[in-house]
Amino acid sequence: MSGKIAAFHDFEPIQDDFRTAVLNGLSSPQKSIPSKFFYDEKGSGLFDRICHLEEYYPTRTELGILQKYGKEIAHFTGERTHLIEFGSGSSTKIQTLLDAINKPLSYIPMDISKEHLLEAAKNLAARFPEIPVIAICADYTSDFQFPALVPGKRTGFFPGSTIGNFAPKEAADFLKQTRQLLNGGNLLIGVDLVKDHNVLFQAYNDQEGVTAQFNLNILARCNAELSANFVIDNFEHHAPYNETQNRIEMHLVSKTDQIVSVGGNTFSFKAGESIHTENSYKYTIEGFQKLASDAGYKSSKAWIDEQSLFSVHFLSSSEEPS
Repeated sequence: MSGKIAAFHDFEPIQDDFRTAVLNGLSSPQKSIPSKFFYDEKGSGLFDRICHLEEYYPTRTELGILQKYGKEIAHFTGERTHLIEFGSGSSTKIQTLLDAINKPLSYIPMDISKEHLLEAAKNLAARFPEIPVIAICADYTSDFQFPALVPGKRTGFFPGSTIGNFAPKEAADFLKQTRQLLNGGNLLIGVDLVKDHNVLFQAYNDQEGVTAQFNLNILARCNAELSANFVIDNFEHHAPYNETQNRIEMHLVSKTDQIVSVGGNTFSFKAGESIHTENSYKYTIEGFQKLASDAGYKSSKAWIDEQSLFSVHFLSSSEEPS
């Protein structure tokens, strides 16, 4: 049974944003498409499947940390806080957090995919009828008019190591942006750790090929929404580990020489040429704490699983947002 959402604010990015990003990205020497456009309805569903794969450790490991240390995390958040989630992700993670926090003022999920957001918000509203759910459809990395809230503390929740999708400079800028939105509040954030390269490779190159489907779906979205004519079978998923940059890179590699049209614009591909679709940076504990400090946060606590695969950090503003 679906629950009632207390409020819904629609700042869904316009179609031109996707079109402009794709045309600009494909016009660059290293062709690229921003990873935020993975998450149409089908892409969001595929990512949910990825999260349950045996090879993909981040979801279950982060959830284990939240479950094990929930009471301690709740102590840091305090009671009567607005919980703002950047990206409407795993319902199990947010349920675990909402169960632990004492008397949250509201739960505010933000996501770029309207359908995925509304479904998740309705389910959470049904699960927690006493907590107002305020859904915001927006690109949380861009400027938008954040709605007024009843007075109270704000705690951000950014799970899944999505921070790793940003280059370090972009990550620092995003963290600074969250400090503004959180009005000097706190941020609970999941961060993937540097580890054995084989573990990382398998996590992004699963045997079932779900991650490959997820990656290739962005071309299908271009076909459906931008009048592109990508032949999906002419591209293949490639996700190597870049040791120098401490990151997994996701690419779509052209199997052959070909020409593709996108909205009346043509782009030529040589065999072996790739479209860079995503980075996933990995951090040491000290490295991420330095990044957070540069963004104006104080690292209050870090929780790590027993295998040192993943970490969850509680960050507090070291000063009032400027």
